[in-house]
Amino acid sequence: MVTGTRQTAEVRREAVLEAALDEFALHGLHGASTDAIAKRAGISQPYLFRLFGSKKELYAATADRCLSQTLDAFREAASGKSGAEALTAIAVSYHDLIDGDRRILRSQLQAYAACDDPDIRAVVSRGFGRLVDYTEAVSGADPATLAQFFAFGMLCNVIAAMGLNESSEPWAKRFVSACQPEH
Repeated sequence: MVTGTRQTAEVRREAVLEAALDEFALHGLHGASTDAIAKRAGISQPYLFRLFGSKKELYAATADRCLSQTLDAFREAASGKSGAEALTAIAVSYHDLIDGDRRILRSQLQAYAACDDPDIRAVVSRGFGRLVDYTEAVSGADPATLAQFFAFGMLCNVIAAMGLNESSEPWAKRFVSACQPEH
């Protein structure tokens, strides 16, 4: 007789967060189905609620995790760097992150859209604040430079969301080439 290995709650929690990232990135807070998330994670829907309490708590945990992964990418890219060199490294890493895993891009865009909910807004604001604080600390950039840096990052989000990197339209090629971070 073959017996399966029981997974710990933490292992299942990680599986749920991965499944939730997929669903929430595609459908947002209100459009995603907890039943679909549970099925993707290989658990029952009641167990999903035992792990996270509510759909909104799961969404908040997913958004927080996504922003934390972005911060980890910033830290890795800027390690040992400072000033403009750190800003460039962070920009390149962010471009590569959202280009390499569209779920991260979609999840962040969905999180900003879900900020009508005050609890979600608090999670997203805290996560975005950590990105700003880290970037400011490592680069030493003044507030105006930081604002321009993050504004450019938001423009990169729009470019990636629209798929302009793959567009053959002449205007898109010109625009995208002017927006590419220095590798």
